[in-house]
Amino acid sequence: MQAPKENQKFSWSALLFVTLFFAYFSCALQLFIFLSGHSSINGLRDSVIYSLIWLIPVLLFPNYTRKIATVLGLIIGGLSLIFVSYFVIYKQEFSQSVFFVMAESNFNESHEFIQQYLSIKLVVVLILYILIGIILWKQVKPIYVQNKTKLIVSLLILIYALMPLGISLVVKKASFEKASFHLLSRMETTVPWQLISHYLAYRSQLSEMESILANYDVLPPLENLKDANGNTPRTLVLIIGESTTRNRMGIYGYARNTTPQIEQFQKENPNLLVFNDVVSSRPYTIEILQQALTFADEHHPDLYLKKPSLIHLMRQAGYKTYWITNQQTITKRNTMLTMFSKQTDEQIYLNNDRNQSSRQYDESVFEPFKKVLAEPVAKKFVIIHLLGTHMKYEFRYPKNSQYDQFKDNTGIPFKIDDDKLNSYNNYDNAVSYNDFVTTNLFDIFKKSKQNGFMLYFSDHGEDVYETPPHDILGRNEKAPTKTMYTVPFMIWLSPSWIQTHPNNYQTYVNRKYSTQDLIHTWSDLAGLTYQLYEPEKSIVNPEFKQSTRWIGDPYDKKGLLDIDKLPN
Repeated sequence: MQAPKENQKFSWSALLFVTLFFAYFSCALQLFIFLSGHSSINGLRDSVIYSLIWLIPVLLFPNYTRKIATVLGLIIGGLSLIFVSYFVIYKQEFSQSVFFVMAESNFNESHEFIQQYLSIKLVVVLILYILIGIILWKQVKPIYVQNKTKLIVSLLILIYALMPLGISLVVKKASFEKASFHLLSRMETTVPWQLISHYLAYRSQLSEMESILANYDVLPPLENLKDANGNTPRTLVLIIGESTTRNRMGIYGYARNTTPQIEQFQKENPNLLVFNDVVSSRPYTIEILQQALTFADEHHPDLYLKKPSLIHLMRQAGYKTYWITNQQTITKRNTMLTMFSKQTDEQIYLNNDRNQSSRQYDESVFEPFKKVLAEPVAKKFVIIHLLGTHMKYEFRYPKNSQYDQFKDNTGIPFKIDDDKLNSYNNYDNAVSYNDFVTTNLFDIFKKSKQNGFMLYFSDHGEDVYETPPHDILGRNEKAPTKTMYTVPFMIWLSPSWIQTHPNNYQTYVNRKYSTQDLIHTWSDLAGLTYQLYEPEKSIVNPEFKQSTRWIGDPYDKKGLLDIDKLPN
């Protein structure tokens, strides 16, 4: 450290420009993301905090300020070009999922990517971005302060930067591994920690996923599998929604007009089956899909690791399988989703955004779906996984669009507090946009004139101040309400499919059902039988038997409840 000489005075402007220079490479993008409404202010907050770290070497060694700024500027500035370019192209933040997609791409795909996205717009943005960085660099000057001040300020910056780690360890009593992960998640908006943290997270989640997939690879096939449809060309589509309770859907009797498009589709297509009393067994995406897409249920929760999944079933039956998703790909929470997707023959990942609270609209699935439908494959099984009405609700639909319609308390069937009104309306707007997405998927499938059927359900519900005393937001398995579990469940059969599969399904729409048994209903609809198939668990089978619909944590000895005993 060098002590300041008499003619070396502290300058606020020097401090300002050095701070702006280092902060620019992370905060500029985060500021744009926040101001554009793409995501919340948290990213900007964290990028400011962790950009301050670069002040430490400048404070300690002021006579080398120019050299330090040049070296660090080239490193972090160069790396930041990756993240700026990615956002300009995809309107998404760089995340660990990008590493996953890169690993799945070959040289030809990478070459096509460069050709497709190397546009004039991108080049202009990058040139302007670099020029601003150079202008700030030219303003960088040494910051002269007393040695004691240098040490105190440097220490305060480090303490502030490491505070999330300390809070996790001391206050929340978390393990060092979890505390470290929390710290990395806070640093992931800032260059170069962004690249490092995402890569480490990617490797960790990839290892976990590969372990699960390895287990699936050794599972024996389903015994005595028979397909009643033989080699008839057909396309079967499963749409998985997110966080959408049927209680807030007009087609299910909600007072507000949140589902005009699917209601119109039903008028024009009386063969649309709308089931009125279907629930999920768990209020969380991963946990319910571990049951809905496998033979696991509330009494046998680990069967998803021991028996083939729905995807394995369809592949064994000779279908080419596809997974189109607008959910985040390989995040810590979504590794299991990616594991399911990797069981299919072809995956299309549309959402590699860092933050789930960002604007990534579900209409992005339309074009990939059309392309899959157009493929000359005799037997296709397509899963489409939507973001639906997932928190934060205001990010699930375009602002200032026709879906941004509910703004006051008109049509709300009870008195709601003013501080809750915004979230309540945002959720209804999200439901309205979800109506647009799901109806368009039904319509795309109809217009393609495919022989087959489409089934739509939501993974779980969401309680947005609906249950009295109207103070619950979200989901909580330890304090369940019916709204957290009530889900839409709809089936549309193509005219050609109905001709060869006459049925009495309309008489079954009021049956009480749990999506934990979805694999049996799907098998029934698809004409598949095998040793594990149970017709009494299929909502469309004449042999269906009503059983207790258990909800709750199956790993808790006292965790299961009969949902029909909860208050309405």
